[in-house]
Amino acid sequence: MTRPTVVLAGASGDLGGRIAVALVAGGAQVRALVRPDASPTDLARLRELGATPAAADPADVDAVAAASEGAAVVVSALNGLREVVLDRQSALLDAAVRAGVPRFIPSDFSADFTRTEPGHNRNFDLRREFGGRADRASIRVTSVLNGAFMDMLGAEMPIIQPRLRRVLHWGQADQPLDFTTKDDTAAYTAAAALDATTPRLLRIAGDTVSARSIASALSESTGRPYRTLRVGSTASLGALASIARQVAPQPGQPFPAWQGMQYLHDMFTGQAQLRPLDNDRYPDLHWTRLRDHLTGRKVTAPHRSR
Repeated sequence: MTRPTVVLAGASGDLGGRIAVALVAGGAQVRALVRPDASPTDLARLRELGATPAAADPADVDAVAAASEGAAVVVSALNGLREVVLDRQSALLDAAVRAGVPRFIPSDFSADFTRTEPGHNRNFDLRREFGGRADRASIRVTSVLNGAFMDMLGAEMPIIQPRLRRVLHWGQADQPLDFTTKDDTAAYTAAAALDATTPRLLRIAGDTVSARSIASALSESTGRPYRTLRVGSTASLGALASIARQVAPQPGQPFPAWQGMQYLHDMFTGQAQLRPLDNDRYPDLHWTRLRDHLTGRKVTAPHRSR
């Protein structure tokens, strides 16, 4: 049986590397797009992952199209701001169309921005704008939406305060929040890439928890009591995000503090909640629950979406 070829952009990144590994494990031939000046170290790392580097200037649509010839799908794991999410990813999309690739999976890995209001979350707005471009292209597009990365619970998403033994929340402590580990997201993305029947949107959550259940899981995993701490309303969080953006805009940073606040606002209001879930589409996949993640336990059996 011929192994399908998957073109992967962003394979040298954290999530992209995990997707490459999952694709290879799923039987795909992975063609990893790299810049012509990629270092020998980066090329060697991609080969160690099982991918074949394919050099092409990301701004040269013809070059990227040539590197994409014969692929079953192009997967993007690119991460950044407008020049990446829109400009570079649009060139990748145009190249896929020019090469006759039938399917495209953009780098939309996030909470459900399709349900949020435009103008309140910069990174969601960029994905929404690219989605409009992708929907106008003559190619089938599938976005994988996974909530927040469970791996970010900590310094990158500091709602857990170990010194205080508190879990911060805005609004209600029982608001459902969607989290998926990067490895689970990568495994699901690889399965979707090798599935020619995917719909426009696939929504997944390794676990749907609340601030209260996070506190309970931390109490269990650490043996020390954690409680929730309401630090304001969701409206106050939105206002704080706007003020922080004005005071410290950091226009070149993909995830400044105010962007994190915007993300938390959309999660705690429930606007970006994922529903219905498509976890059961690939029943052989295993999902990491929050308690497993906190204790470092390996998942040994698949679970079903709620």
